[in-house]
Amino acid sequence: MSITILGTGYVGLVTGSCFAYMGNKVTCTDIDVNKIKSLQDGKVPIYEPGLEKIVKQGIKNECLYFSSNIKKSIEKSDIIFIAVGTPMNKDGSSNLDYIFKVAKDIGQYIDKYKIIVTKSTIPVGTTFKIKNIISKNISYRKKDINFDICNNPEFLKEGKAVDDFMTPDRIVIGSENKEVNTIFSDLYKPFSMKQNKLIFMDILSSEFTKYAANAMLATKISFINEMAIIADRLGADINKVRHGIGSDSRIGYDFIYPSVGYGGSCFPKDVHAILNFSNQSGYKPDILDAVNKVNDNQKKYFFNKVLDRFKSLENMNFGIWGLAFKPGTDDMRESASIFFVKKILELGGQVSVYDPKAMNNAKENYFKNLKGIRYCKDKMEVLNDIDALILLTEWPEFRSLDFNKMKSLMKNSILFDGRNQFDKYEMKKNNFEYFQICVPKLELKD
Repeated sequence: MSITILGTGYVGLVTGSCFAYMGNKVTCTDIDVNKIKSLQDGKVPIYEPGLEKIVKQGIKNECLYFSSNIKKSIEKSDIIFIAVGTPMNKDGSSNLDYIFKVAKDIGQYIDKYKIIVTKSTIPVGTTFKIKNIISKNISYRKKDINFDICNNPEFLKEGKAVDDFMTPDRIVIGSENKEVNTIFSDLYKPFSMKQNKLIFMDILSSEFTKYAANAMLATKISFINEMAIIADRLGADINKVRHGIGSDSRIGYDFIYPSVGYGGSCFPKDVHAILNFSNQSGYKPDILDAVNKVNDNQKKYFFNKVLDRFKSLENMNFGIWGLAFKPGTDDMRESASIFFVKKILELGGQVSVYDPKAMNNAKENYFKNLKGIRYCKDKMEVLNDIDALILLTEWPEFRSLDFNKMKSLMKNSILFDGRNQFDKYEMKKNNFEYFQICVPKLELKD
């Protein structure tokens, strides 16, 4: 099939390259000319395991193309996927400016029957608004061109996006007719050969499914974090509690790891969005409001452990391991590291930072104009002359510790573990003062 992807961000690039991998003719289109030129050379602007490989393979096999010519991209396609960004407004609502601009472009350039697919995460009812915009712009041209529109939400985990697309848990399609369903069954057949993963439903339900899924996962994270705070106040060990409840098959271990809270491009944005459009509908979602508040509080709660230990951060130097919101990505959106770095600098301290993939993102975007940051080439360089180490992202390379070398480099053998990665008894054995997320602290003395 001939497919056009409008938008070459995270979702658009993964979607387009995976479809091309299965032999479809795919054109990924973006208004950013420089970005398109880089992609044409096989240079992927984001870190995602396996993505660069299939992009280069798609280009080599002449299945994957990149273009800044929206008109030609629309005209040459049978199916158009809308995958542009929907960033969060200050009030928590989704900014749909890019979505509606693309819808207008489609209406201006569509020349024959096509299927229009909303891939971006959009508030419930947006697909029909897009349909109306396209129809109006076709009418302005005094043309009679039919098209179908549907919704196909993405369920990709950053760090595992390519695998998720290639071997999905489910493929949700919101559509208005059976003929479209048949076409999508053919399109997605290579991705569900062993088992039919397609779930067909109406468009409104499809749009809401994406939000409901992310809201559920965010709720699990905030729930365990709130339990962790309660456990901390009572003297219970949340790590042991997690084992106790996770062994229940009804609960499971996924998403019940205490941490500094969730971040990234999906959970924070989608929870805020669902709060916004739910309130607009006249219903106040108390649970999701609490989920959001607990998540915001979790970063502060753990940072207060640093403040309680040192009282003043003036002229102190802290090392930070991990800047991305999770391992396997360079994405720092809503990452705990942003909060920690800015708070330390605000209180007169300095930071030495390292992340395996997010260093450029930190330098060029999130910490661009901040002073007092030392960017390190590896995890050990971070330790030079620091007063304490703070672990914020659980990258695999942070799991094995050389305690003797660490102590030789650090001013103080103090570690704040924002992911509860290590065993507190082992840390005590190696004479580290060790702080975890809501776990009773072991004193160094017997």
